[in-house]
Amino acid sequence: MARNNSVTFIRFLRLLDRAIDPALSIHLVMDNGSSHTSKATRAWLAGHPRFVVHHTPKHASWLNQVEISFSILARRLLRRGEFTSRQDLIDQIREFALAYDDEARPFRWTYDGTALKASQSGSQAA
Repeated sequence: MARNNSVTFIRFLRLLDRAIDPALSIHLVMDNGSSHTSKATRAWLAGHPRFVVHHTPKHASWLNQVEISFSILARRLLRRGEFTSRQDLIDQIREFALAYDDEARPFRWTYDGTALKASQSGSQAA
């Protein structure tokens, strides 16, 4: 993707709109980045009610959630998998993702507003 702006994001949303069965709702999990919250994006989404937006918590990095997903993929498939070709790898990842969608449960996020404090080495109890 050449640019990460609302024009590019709306182009992607249009692609999804054309590619996915019109009878289905489309749930988007997005951070609060400017391309996701711009006036143009909000207007486009308002005109396409089958798109249901879920924003990640403001105090939780979207990257952490992506890292969790990749960690699950790595632990359950990639580390013990055997792949005969690039296409086999792609097929197994696709199959894993579809199967995982059936069993996945939401991650629980909590944030009480308390600033996190880094511990100093040597000060931890053994």
